[in-house]
Amino acid sequence: MSRELVLIGIGAGDPDWLTLEAVRAIREIDVLFVVLKEDELDDLVQARRQVIAQHRHTPLRTVELRDPPRPWRTAPDYDAAVADWRAQRLRQWGAAVEAALQDGRSGGFLVWGDPSLYESTLAIVDELAGQAPTGQPLRLRVVPGVSSVLALAARHRIPLNRQGRALQISPARLLRGGLPDGIDDVVVMLDGGQAFATIDPTGLDIYWGAYLGTGDEILIAGPLDKVRDEIAARRAEAKARKGWMFDTYLLRRR
Repeated sequence: MSRELVLIGIGAGDPDWLTLEAVRAIREIDVLFVVLKEDELDDLVQARRQVIAQHRHTPLRTVELRDPPRPWRTAPDYDAAVADWRAQRLRQWGAAVEAALQDGRSGGFLVWGDPSLYESTLAIVDELAGQAPTGQPLRLRVVPGVSSVLALAARHRIPLNRQGRALQISPARLLRGGLPDGIDDVVVMLDGGQAFATIDPTGLDIYWGAYLGTGDEILIAGPLDKVRDEIAARRAEAKARKGWMFDTYLLRRR
């Protein structure tokens, strides 16, 4: 019999932002693999526990995986540092899966937002499945989730795209020079450096959201030159109070 790994998208923060397929997967898996990041705080761990408690009513074996440090934040070669970190994850996760999943058993990873959008879990688990022993195949299944991108648009009650125009989703580090030529709508993710405060704001609107789907949710929208200082101040205050920040935003050329 084959084994199965399921990547379950659990949304951007609200435990109700799960599909029926995700709820069914949580109820059916035999083992839950929990990745504990080096700087993860109690409320992020508690959010996952709340998802499990709300949607599963039978005991679930849990295997904790302590994430390797993330050296690319200071490494001179970003691509090499990321590749090394992923290789460490692959070795650790492979050993855990081989030890915990026998034939016919299934294991799951809970993934913030959607497993297919700026999320390394899928790439690593796909490689892990490809390395499974011939006699013990490992099937991979992906359950989509509500990404922060979709949650942001819903909260601001706006469409992400405009008729006949392209939409780009980009990490903030690619926007240091502003919006790319020919692109009028960009969703920006992974912006620890607040790129919105450094680019030319002329003709741009911003739709910003933090802690989407939680009780701490913050939404600000308006012309970038008029609201960027407010966003920076609210962001700094919230991060100091909570110790972490999840935010994303849409930049839109008028």
